Amino acid sequence: MSDEKKQMNEKNIDQPSLSERAAGAVAKTVYGAGQNRGNRPGGNRDRRGGRPDNRGEKREEFDQRILDIARVTRVMQGGKRMSFRACVALGDRKGNIGIGMGKGADVTMAVNKAVNKAKKKMMNVCIVNDTIPHEVYSRVGAAKILFKPAPKGRGVKAGGVARVILELAGIKNISSKILGTNNKINNARCTLDALKKLK
Repeated sequence: MSDEKKQMNEKNIDQPSLSERAAGAVAKTVYGAGQNRGNRPGGNRDRRGGRPDNRGEKREEFDQRILDIARVTRVMQGGKRMSFRACVALGDRKGNIGIGMGKGADVTMAVNKAVNKAKKKMMNVCIVNDTIPHEVYSRVGAAKILFKPAPKGRGVKAGGVARVILELAGIKNISSKILGTNNKINNARCTLDALKKLK
């Protein structure tokens, strides 16, 4: 192999591929740039020294699950403009739950907007012995849902988005039935409405 070919191979090895660069860009938008300084000792300190500035921070640990992602179009004068809509459920498995919807030019932007909206709309669910205190029925638009308490060990008997929301809320034993539409967003709203009625 000639020297020129060896140099070309070395250049190709050193340069990241297009997919690696795209993955790096997505990681920067999701996780932020410059996060690796915090791993070293003194990474969170400012340049003048002193204590780390995260003493008063309250860590919020929420699990998030994407309920629905859809590509939506808006008709403009010059044609159609496409964007993405994401519906995200957020919960700490200790009784706090929230859902949010967001639209964006790409999926990452839509999910981030939905997560921020869900954090603003968090609500607390009444849980007694890992189940709900009483039977509850709710109707929102065409969505109808029924929840019944279940004995210990039964598990979450639910389907679709209702199961995801109940698990994120921290309810371990429950029986449910979706009686109306199959629309995920309406069923998610109906599930939250039912959980609000618990006393």
